[in-house]
Amino acid sequence: MADSSFDVVSKVDPMEVANAVNQASKEIAQRYDFKDAAASVEFANEKFLMKAVSDDRVLAVLDVLQSKLIKRGISLKSLDTGEPYQSGKEVRLEAGLKQGIDQANAKKLSKLIRDEAPKSVKSQIQGDELRVSSKSRDDLQATIALLKGADVDLDLQFINFR
Repeated sequence: MADSSFDVVSKVDPMEVANAVNQASKEIAQRYDFKDAAASVEFANEKFLMKAVSDDRVLAVLDVLQSKLIKRGISLKSLDTGEPYQSGKEVRLEAGLKQGIDQANAKKLSKLIRDEAPKSVKSQIQGDELRVSSKSRDDLQATIALLKGADVDLDLQFINFR
């Protein structure tokens, strides 16, 4: 019998992100507390740029964006937020989108699988994803449950289960 396997990835659907940014922009344009704040949110090249007249207003823009991302099914673990900074008369806040599993986290996940998953389970790092294989599908499902409960700073998805 051939090995069963699945891939562990960390990806975000770009269309869902665009929809969340559009919804956040509409809400910011309509809300009374942003009326004279010159607040906006933009998304380009997997980077968010939020602008407003003060620190608290730019953090409120971030809060609106986060709520829209959550409603669209995007985990906040995928968002890498910086600190607000002054730029001329406005305050800016940049945030990035984390895609893929970097080498350090891939090694951490691989070690976790080696140490705590059933012994028949093997893992391989393939670029920015992790392939997990075993002869037993039950062991693979136990491994998925283990990874879901792991304390990792990534939004993990499990794809290609076969």
